Amino acid sequence: MRTKKGIVTSTKMDKTIVVTVHTYKTHPKYKKRYQISKKFYAHDEENKCQMGDKVTIYESKPLSKLKRWTVEAPSKEKKEEKKEAAKK
Repeated sequence: MRTKKGIVTSTKMDKTIVVTVHTYKTHPKYKKRYQISKKFYAHDEENKCQMGDKVTIYESKPLSKLKRWTVEAPSKEKKEEKKEAAKK
């Protein structure tokens, strides 16, 4: 089962989120690393995720034309940052 970690960039659809995953590639000739970002549509059954959350998604059977990923668990990092910001 493949998994990816990314940031939620859109939650406007019902039970669907858009996750942007950043990876690095190396140029074959010049050997310079550059960043590539790719968007994945993921299934979020309870609509728990919010914009900016760091999430882990895993590959699943096709759920619609574009959705082939499901949210495994939102990371606790973003929630802890929100709590700290609320205290200040």
